[in-house]
Amino acid sequence: MSDYDVVVIGAGCGGLGIGALLSHQGRKVLVVEQSNLIGGCCSTFEQKGYRIDLGASIIEFPQVIDWCFKRMGTSFFDEVDLVPVDPTFSAMLSDGTKVTYPLSLEETRKEIMRVAPEDVKGWDKYSKKFQGFIDTALDGFFVSPMNNFTDMVKLFAKTPALLKYNSLFFSSYEGVIRKYFKNEKIIESFSFHSFYAGQPPALLPGHFAMLPYAEHAGVYYSKGGMIGIPKGFQKCGEKSGMKIRLNTAVKKILVSKKRVRGVVLEDGTEITSDVVVSNINSRKMYLEMIGEEHLPWLAKAGLKSYTYSMATPMLYLCLNYTPPLEHHHTLMTLPMEKVNNYWFNHYLKGSFPKEQFGILSWTTRSDPSLAPKGHHIIAVTLAPGVYKLKGTTWDQEKPRLKEEIINYLDKTYLPGLKEHIVLAELSTPSDFEKRLRSPEGAIYALRQDLPHSMMFRPAAKSKHVKGLYLVGASTHPGGGVPTVIASAMIGADLIEKYEQ
Repeated sequence: MSDYDVVVIGAGCGGLGIGALLSHQGRKVLVVEQSNLIGGCCSTFEQKGYRIDLGASIIEFPQVIDWCFKRMGTSFFDEVDLVPVDPTFSAMLSDGTKVTYPLSLEETRKEIMRVAPEDVKGWDKYSKKFQGFIDTALDGFFVSPMNNFTDMVKLFAKTPALLKYNSLFFSSYEGVIRKYFKNEKIIESFSFHSFYAGQPPALLPGHFAMLPYAEHAGVYYSKGGMIGIPKGFQKCGEKSGMKIRLNTAVKKILVSKKRVRGVVLEDGTEITSDVVVSNINSRKMYLEMIGEEHLPWLAKAGLKSYTYSMATPMLYLCLNYTPPLEHHHTLMTLPMEKVNNYWFNHYLKGSFPKEQFGILSWTTRSDPSLAPKGHHIIAVTLAPGVYKLKGTTWDQEKPRLKEEIINYLDKTYLPGLKEHIVLAELSTPSDFEKRLRSPEGAIYALRQDLPHSMMFRPAAKSKHVKGLYLVGASTHPGGGVPTVIASAMIGADLIEKYEQ
């Protein structure tokens, strides 16, 4: 008899989500996590009285997360203390123009009228297009398995209206945005959203152009930090008997006769189980934890061909003044052409920019309790950082880069910053790799272009090892808080179907 029905590797939102769901199915579940914190990229750490978000900074598509909680007889809004974020974001454009997008679609229309009257009709058409796409795709696309081409055919057969939006999957984010908007200020204000999915506007598939619109369905922050979301799943799972072990790293997945038998921890302990769920990078999991000897040659070649997603350096700032910002999210933008140019002529060639673009997440704007009274926290999502810098390393460059970035912010977006820093920490791709054991610090596990999407992503139900299932950013529908939680629902459904 096995020690557990299911062992889940990794206590990110996907791992905790499926662990809680399977516990509610009546299964004996153990979640093992290599670090001392749950949540993965959606976590919060404490330092000198400040609670700092590691990566994720807002919650989008709350309805998807709510579906997962509702399967357990509760709701997202009952389990997690959520703070509404309105406006969705402000953008500080490169020419000094400020554009603010309220939650209200009508108020956003007025803002576009103020900045670019010629784009109001484009906004109306864009809104209609993507409201229709979201209404059609969300319930099906997000929570349907994509293990093979047949699954995709079934999805379109079940939701034939999706065929109307086929062109979105074969165009680029930039192409879609430029189809609806002509004013470069409006286009620039939407330029950074493509990196929410890990690619520049010229390369990201066009259906991701829904992101700026989707925020108008509701954006939230978790009071106490983003770790509140994984804590909500932990609480629900533990009510049904789910166990969690922190500081518990897995070395190998036990396989016998092409079926999982459990896991071996780094300290040599064996834990047996009938099912293993992986919430870690699938390429690393298959090649290192399963082992190439258990994989057919074509699978090995396919896994090795996957490209890791981009990494995102973060600068965490703890301050003893109120920063000169207005909203939870302020985007530091560049023209879309410059963003693409950075990717092709700098990122891919191993350099990091002096002219930063990214997100200023003023988390204490939404929850002052994260810092001592009168103090504030800004988590700065910087431009994507390639893992291998040309001619140097992140560890060597870290002190210089930290000073350069602080000086740049002081002169541009946050005047007076340098005089009010209590604590500043730069987290590089190599730091994320060490902290999260994510190869190359890849925040979305694998790239999210078309060759890495849907049935081309590693299957939620392993094709090579029986009893092995995947959740998280490595499988469909990809990286991001709501999408990895959607993968937990897909995985739980598959296990309920195939593992009696």
